[in-house]
Amino acid sequence: MLRQVENKVQGFRTQDGVGVKLVRVLGNGTTDAYDPFLMLDAFDSTDPLDYIKGFPMHPHRGIETFTFLSKGTIVHEDHLGTKATIHDGEAQWLTAGSGAFHSEMPQVSERMLGLQLWLNMPAQSKMTAAPFYHGVVSSEIQEFPFAGGKLRLLAGHYQGHSGIQGQYLPLDYYDILLDPHGSITLEVLGENKSAMVFTLEGEAIVSGTHVDEKTAAKLGNGDQVTIEAGNEPSEIIFMCSERLQEPVAWYGPIVMNSRDELLTAYQELENGTFIKQNAVYENKE
Repeated sequence: MLRQVENKVQGFRTQDGVGVKLVRVLGNGTTDAYDPFLMLDAFDSTDPLDYIKGFPMHPHRGIETFTFLSKGTIVHEDHLGTKATIHDGEAQWLTAGSGAFHSEMPQVSERMLGLQLWLNMPAQSKMTAAPFYHGVVSSEIQEFPFAGGKLRLLAGHYQGHSGIQGQYLPLDYYDILLDPHGSITLEVLGENKSAMVFTLEGEAIVSGTHVDEKTAAKLGNGDQVTIEAGNEPSEIIFMCSERLQEPVAWYGPIVMNSRDELLTAYQELENGTFIKQNAVYENKE
């Protein structure tokens, strides 16, 4: 049975960080429908003034972030002095866990095209998980050509192949490039699976439903989804995880399960006790 589109959210233009212009797609108002996906921001610009001031050092707790660049360069730094860079077609996975400080600074590029996903963490893991960084670099990204396009495995599993794995929630994350009218059918097995498609560039037909560019499409129950490009090439991001069905308390860069936990986090930021565990890093520059 096809997983039909049951919810669509088209992004709106806004600013974050130090005046970074972006398209906000998911946020506080979509946490229930898109569980466990929290925030989804897309960026698409040929003007460095839109993004060059970036996201200076800031805290996170209780989430994992997955940043993908179709085009461009971003430099990651953190509170321990680690520095790593991702380029065209690469990604980075940050587990904030019990607490991390990091910065993400876009570099001048012909075009900055990509997106950042915030993935919620189970309540039991938010304060026990050590911060973790992994750069998903080109050398470890597997590509699977098919008639009408190709699929790039950035995280999770695809047809028996594996990329980086989530330690707290599973995450399948595919970068799908479709030729005009190219199509692909994906298996999405499991009743508790939460799956969505994001049209990073170009439009698509998702299980029979038209989805405009820069739009998230949440999929209902079923075991397959079909994705087809329109008259132009499309770049489609497919994301799949497990529903948490837990309360969400979210303010700024902190996502917990209760107001008291949020208050504790901000008190710790003020008194300097926010960082609980040292970080673990892979693929350092």
